[in-house]
Amino acid sequence: MAKLEEPELGKKGGKKHLKRKPAPKSWHIHKKEFVWAPKPVPGPHPISSCIPLTLIVRDVLGFAKTRKEAKIVISQGKLKVDGKIQREERFPAGLMDVVSISEIKGMYRVLPSRTGLKLHPIEAGEADFKLCRIENKTIVKGGHAQLNLHDGTNLLLRVKESQSVEKNAYETLGTLKICILDREVLEYIKLVKGVYALITGGKNAGRHGKIVGIEERPEQKRRDLIATIEDKGGAQFQTTLDYTFVVGSTKPEISLPEVE
Repeated sequence: MAKLEEPELGKKGGKKHLKRKPAPKSWHIHKKEFVWAPKPVPGPHPISSCIPLTLIVRDVLGFAKTRKEAKIVISQGKLKVDGKIQREERFPAGLMDVVSISEIKGMYRVLPSRTGLKLHPIEAGEADFKLCRIENKTIVKGGHAQLNLHDGTNLLLRVKESQSVEKNAYETLGTLKICILDREVLEYIKLVKGVYALITGGKNAGRHGKIVGIEERPEQKRRDLIATIEDKGGAQFQTTLDYTFVVGSTKPEISLPEVE
């Protein structure tokens, strides 16, 4: 009697390891110096737009020589991301996150650049808030409005508040200035012509300036529309609205690095 073969079980979930060669280009690491790289745990940012805390401590800031040393520093609760202590060495820190280190009283904001994500030093007063882009807006059970933000968090606006939201026209791709401690909305900036914006992707990543024009194509998705941005030097460049992150009405609400 022929023996029945057991069916092969499909693999569930992704791999827990990551080689350096396919690692995101936004990580400032040598591709061929070692074989492995720390893979971020599932969190608020996708792997393509974040930096694991291990790389921040060891490769970016140089506070450790090995991954083991970096793991010890992180496990001691010396790093905070958006005001919360993170002890997971592979926690993903992403765009606009505020990373603070208690030992040196250093505070940084994760910002894009032409070579990938970088940590930009900021002052203490600027570390109290962060900018979040509205990726989606939905009406949930009870008639409440829910704003889905770029950092994986949601902001629930109760019925009375959601009625005012309609009047204020909170729209997708607009930016909220949010207090880190109590999640209070300090300001809302709509994505329109004349506001100040930062480019988060593409060949112009890291450049910033005033939006001087937005194309109008009713048949095309809004994220795919082209925005024309002019920097302080008068140079103009174009990118899609999907890569356009509003950072201020007439001037940036956060400090921005000089374009490399």
